[in-house]
Amino acid sequence: MCRQAAHDPAPRRWGYCCLPKTKEIQYYCEEQHRAASASDSALFARIMDIEFDNLNAGDFLLIWRRFDADDNGYIEGKELDDFFRHMMMKLRPGEEITEDKVQQLKRRFMSAYDLTADGRLQIHELANMILPEDENFLLLFRRETPLDNSVEFMKIWRKYDMDRSGFISAVELKSFLKDLIVQHKKAVSPRKLDKYTETMMNIFDRNKDGQLDLNDLARILALQENFLLQFKIDASSQEERKRDFEKIFAHYDVSKTGALEGPEVDGFVKDMMELVKPSIGATDLDKFRQVLLCHCDMNRDGKIQKSELALCLGIKVKP
Repeated sequence: MCRQAAHDPAPRRWGYCCLPKTKEIQYYCEEQHRAASASDSALFARIMDIEFDNLNAGDFLLIWRRFDADDNGYIEGKELDDFFRHMMMKLRPGEEITEDKVQQLKRRFMSAYDLTADGRLQIHELANMILPEDENFLLLFRRETPLDNSVEFMKIWRKYDMDRSGFISAVELKSFLKDLIVQHKKAVSPRKLDKYTETMMNIFDRNKDGQLDLNDLARILALQENFLLQFKIDASSQEERKRDFEKIFAHYDVSKTGALEGPEVDGFVKDMMELVKPSIGATDLDKFRQVLLCHCDMNRDGKIQKSELALCLGIKVKP
């Protein structure tokens, strides 16, 4: 806080200090604020160096499990406060760590590392904060744009569920990671790849059965919210239903062929089912996919034409 000017017994409030609004004083206050930000940045950099020097993927897993106390895939709320409080205590043992200091540090660094700006940390974001670059294999899953389409998600699922068991085994996950490493032009030893695979299984295999289901992979790839949640077709007028149908079909018709096929059908089915049952398995998805094709695929070509889906949903569209 800037000191009160001696010649002004009743200073006006401005920004971060109580001083008259002269250009010189404003500049000084801004410099003070920037210095505080730089100090916080330096503090956190020191925390990174001291606390996480030589951190490996296995150690990271232990940290994640400690602070993601409810195992929901995020560090948020009180968990997030605990994380930043822990960081400050490690660097400044014996010093009083106030709530204000914790919140200030959290704000600074969430603005830099909370890529989705949702006020919580995903595992990829935390890895970006604390893992050394050569250990941060989780960065392989970062994208320029979020994975917000279930069609793209199902393409990945179908490719790596090689035996069509409805699960991703450790061997299949290893193949997935290997392809990602090649795609990112990284060099990783076979031993390191095995360690990455083991760590991924430990982090995301919630029921510890040695394989990943649809929901586990969705967590790994940070699949965004179900596209269909924004629509309430039953409560809409006929015109609104037509308009929404056009948006929905365009979203899933990724190939722009005028028909849903392959992973486009899968993605549509996945999102439809999750409106009723938030957590579904691949076996249930395949069963409902067959039911949908049986009812909507009138010409039996293995695809769902736009007109066929409209007829199934009771919507009249222009030919």
